[in-house]
Amino acid sequence: MIEDSHGCIDYDESGEGRTVVLVPGSCNTGAAWRPVIAQWENSYRCVTTSLLGYGGTLERRSADDTDIAHEAVVLEAVIRRVGCPVHLVGHSFGGLTALAVALRARVPLLSLTIAEAPALEILRHMGEYRHYLAFRKMSESYSKAHQAGETTAIEQMIDFYGGAGTFAAWPQRVRDYASQTTAVNLLDWASAYGFELTSGLLATVKIPTLVLWGEASHPAAKRANQLLGQCIPDAAVATIAGAAHFMILTHAREVAGMIERHMARAEGRVAAAAAVPAN
Repeated sequence: MIEDSHGCIDYDESGEGRTVVLVPGSCNTGAAWRPVIAQWENSYRCVTTSLLGYGGTLERRSADDTDIAHEAVVLEAVIRRVGCPVHLVGHSFGGLTALAVALRARVPLLSLTIAEAPALEILRHMGEYRHYLAFRKMSESYSKAHQAGETTAIEQMIDFYGGAGTFAAWPQRVRDYASQTTAVNLLDWASAYGFELTSGLLATVKIPTLVLWGEASHPAAKRANQLLGQCIPDAAVATIAGAAHFMILTHAREVAGMIERHMARAEGRVAAAAAVPAN
């Protein structure tokens, strides 16, 4: 745990070697990354945290101030605690937060991996209104259901991402946690809609980037991440065969392998650049 002046921040690490900071999505804690971490068998120093309002990380946003910068500041504190350049990996809203950190360029990153971020505003900026409105329709319906007192309103959001029946198939404790953190998740959506992404802004990302999405994911989620891959210079992109949004759980081996290869390529580029003689 990091005892920050603005509130506690979850911090945990395991393993040794190159440092990877793994950021979970909404309704989750760093424990969401355990299936992926297990694939690496302690061959990396894996640092995990939780986003604002989840786990032990204190919420800093309000209904009047949902700026994603609040999330970025928390993640930057985690990276500073690590004490060295890191490979930054984020899933879902954690991927969007990781992108915000990369764009702010205030902490040293070796590479960036984004696993199906809700990059809503790049859809709108690029004129992909059908996909943008799919997100809008879902999030507005879900919000209204929550305001009407439906205790499992978040099922709409989970099933939008994972397909019909996804929420019902989760263990009861996982469903309970998602339902209990619905108000926090609605702040996440407000943060995502307020994060104005443009092709010009994404063109400023200068670190090696990998963008992943699931083959069976919602078309709007896939398209948003395809656009990220197109707009970030020299970004690598990959589809996880057979996976939907919750790929870090259902397809941990494939995700772990893709991240590992991306990190190796990024370090190879750094080594090659360092070997070039100075003029």
